[in-house]
Amino acid sequence: MKILIELPTWLGDAVMSTPALENLFAAYPKAQITLTGSYLSTEALRAHPRVNRVVVDRTKSRGFRPLNIYKLAKELGPHNLAITFRSHFSSKLLLILTGSKKIHQFKPSTLNAQRSTLHHVQRYQAFINSITGRKDVPGPLKLYWPKAEYPRPTLGINPGATYGSAKRWYPEKFAEVAAALADRFDIVIFGGPGETDIASDIERMIREKGVKNLENLAGKTTIPRLCSQIAGLDLFITGDSGPMHIAAAYQVPSVAIFGPTKWLETSQWMNPHSHIVRHDLECAPCMKRQCHLKHHACMKEITPQEVIEAAQEMLLNMNDSAINA
Repeated sequence: MKILIELPTWLGDAVMSTPALENLFAAYPKAQITLTGSYLSTEALRAHPRVNRVVVDRTKSRGFRPLNIYKLAKELGPHNLAITFRSHFSSKLLLILTGSKKIHQFKPSTLNAQRSTLHHVQRYQAFINSITGRKDVPGPLKLYWPKAEYPRPTLGINPGATYGSAKRWYPEKFAEVAAALADRFDIVIFGGPGETDIASDIERMIREKGVKNLENLAGKTTIPRLCSQIAGLDLFITGDSGPMHIAAAYQVPSVAIFGPTKWLETSQWMNPHSHIVRHDLECAPCMKRQCHLKHHACMKEITPQEVIEAAQEMLLNMNDSAINA
């Protein structure tokens, strides 16, 4: 039995697919598993012990070119079962061209009338259940990269958001939060290659406040190292982003700042030590990449003090729970 799986393109979506994948693997315990997808998603999930083969799909970055899709399909070859978590036509074409016996494509619009109330993890699980015929429920997010070890309690700051500027909180606010917690934690700033400028601004602002126990890793980590470094944190402060879901996979205590995105659908799944800071505005969630009303109130009105208090309250509750255990 050979199963081909095309992962979601975005890092966060790939991590949110892991509970469904765990149940799929359990349904086919002896199957050989091939993963394909973007570099981000395949790098995050290739450490899974059930994965036999990983093929990075570079066709999406080159535009829709059937010849490139054909070449990738021939490289992947036929499978007994081919599954894609992407709803695009190019993904269906890819699976058809592999010559696989059975093909299944994720179609979020056809799930059910309760779609708007489902977490994305639940949508992925419903898709996999439609294939296996089982009634599995999604467990926690799961990644297999080892945890990094820090010499002291460490706070991670993640200011980036690939989706667009509307999801980003402000550098000076991140800096104020980090400086306020620097007496309890070393600080590590995270970010992708396109987020080095905002990370550098935050680093400069934190250092101007006299904080020295600080490291800036933006643009310097591979995906495996990013997973490991986040996994070892004692506290993570982030926007709605892929790294937020990495933190959830390792159940890192986290405060997530939400503005224009649907927090009920993409919040941290099954992380008991997580808190969302958001304002309930009429215009939110708008799901826009940039604020179309030009005021960005959903993020601008969230204060550093709100985030600091959320972090302190969460850590206090964790300590109380540990004492009473």
